[in-house]
Amino acid sequence: MTYTSERTPGVPGVPDPQATQILPVTTLKPTVTPVTGAPAGTPLALPGTPLTPAPPGAPVTPSLEDRAIGALVGAAVGDALGGPVEGRTPEEIVKRHGGPVEGIVGPFHDDWRTARPLAPYHKGDGHVTDDTLMTHALVRVYESVRDHLDAYDIADHLVPDLIGTPRWIPELEAEALPLQRIFLAEKWIVARLHYGHADPREAGVGNIVNCGAAMYMAPVGVVNAGNPDRAYAEALDIAGAHQSSYGREAAGVFAAAVAAAFVPEATPSSVVVQALRLAKDGTRAAIEAVCEAAAAVDDPASAGAALRAAVAPFDTVGPDYRNPSLGARRPSRLHSIEELPIALGMLLVGRGDYRTTVLGSVNYGRDCDSIATMSGALAGALRGASAVPEEWSREVGRASRLDLQAPGAALATVAREVFTRDRARARTHEQAFTAISAIPAMTEAGAR
Repeated sequence: MTYTSERTPGVPGVPDPQATQILPVTTLKPTVTPVTGAPAGTPLALPGTPLTPAPPGAPVTPSLEDRAIGALVGAAVGDALGGPVEGRTPEEIVKRHGGPVEGIVGPFHDDWRTARPLAPYHKGDGHVTDDTLMTHALVRVYESVRDHLDAYDIADHLVPDLIGTPRWIPELEAEALPLQRIFLAEKWIVARLHYGHADPREAGVGNIVNCGAAMYMAPVGVVNAGNPDRAYAEALDIAGAHQSSYGREAAGVFAAAVAAAFVPEATPSSVVVQALRLAKDGTRAAIEAVCEAAAAVDDPASAGAALRAAVAPFDTVGPDYRNPSLGARRPSRLHSIEELPIALGMLLVGRGDYRTTVLGSVNYGRDCDSIATMSGALAGALRGASAVPEEWSREVGRASRLDLQAPGAALATVAREVFTRDRARARTHEQAFTAISAIPAMTEAGAR
């Protein structure tokens, strides 16, 4: 892909992968994007294709497996760090913890068993939330189907998983059905598909529009590693069973961003460019506004206020996260969920560094567990599993009683199998089309 500037002629669209500067993404105008959306000259590392060995001393490019594990571990750790301060303002976070959160912390309230509105959930102490529970459930669907998914797979596999198999729920400190932990917007899937027998492709219509579908779409990006367009389309199909409007759009764009992060030499800026290329309506406008604000931030510690001001015109929840406005979470072509644009903005502010990116997301407050889930997945996919601080991933895995690496490893295997099937399907199509196009066109004279 080549880029031209809409505002400043001569400004390159994507910075050198080795550079640290961040250019305003609103100056970028994508032209032609063949298949993967990678910049011209970027080598492809699709599943099943070995990378060319790097010269001695050169940075090691993370493998498919390393990036897949990084994405899912990064998402889970971000979720666990953000959980205890979810719904809080930055000021409340600083007051409670004597400064910004710098790692795993305990519950916001000492009496978390009875404190409203959180009771009876033990948020904090390394416990993952429903973001990770849903992400791992989607991984299990991919492990079962071992191919691309659609909305019918949500009905046939995800819903039975949520209502039929008890699992350890960290916030409940007990084994229970995932249905007993997930939020009402996710319970909607079960109500509509299991009890209502709705068409899976339309079941999301009528649900509140929020980040519920987007928060667990990282596996779609992993399976479509290096192919943002295919990830976008697949996530939109899947999310149709859960969401509509800009909630569904955000699911597609987030999956595309994760897929873009797998491209060798991808950068935070190149990931954002791909997100902007595919995003529609208010989602695109919100990402553009937030990322332009992020490009002007010099100090990551002060990024939250600037990014919040940028996303506020597109956010339907309003300034009081615990008391949404009357127009909150309703379908609109003008609005966007808050979480995805902020996650992308924090990725730019942190220059892809996992710790900086995720802590910025956590200390932003509001729906910070989902923001950190998304930004953590992107940072982990960009730089691999080693980017996630080992002391965090080890403690989150222990506290939540989860093997954080297994889902990513399993998903990488599925991704390789799906790529092999895609390649065979493409050859079949190529052969059929070649045969069809070789047939001479019937002229008017020949038709008589």
